Amino acid sequence: MIKNIIAWFEHKAFGVCEWMGNKLGIKSTKIRMYFIYLSFFTFGSPIIIYLIMAFILEHKNYFKPFYTKKRPSVWDID
Repeated sequence: MIKNIIAWFEHKAFGVCEWMGNKLGIKSTKIRMYFIYLSFFTFGSPIIIYLIMAFILEHKNYFKPFYTKKRPSVWDID
């Protein structure tokens, strides 16, 4: 039962910590603990940052064309 709950949170809870851990090369459990500790010390402001990051990660296909430029191929140059 507990393993199912843990697996659900790790897979369904937006994946923000896992994504950040992969980008930074840090274990996602450490990042989760940092979010928890910072939430206690700053009265919940990292939760707002977490939700913003979750929104961006869930809709990254909509944001992607705005921040990436497509380089022309060598074969496209006339």
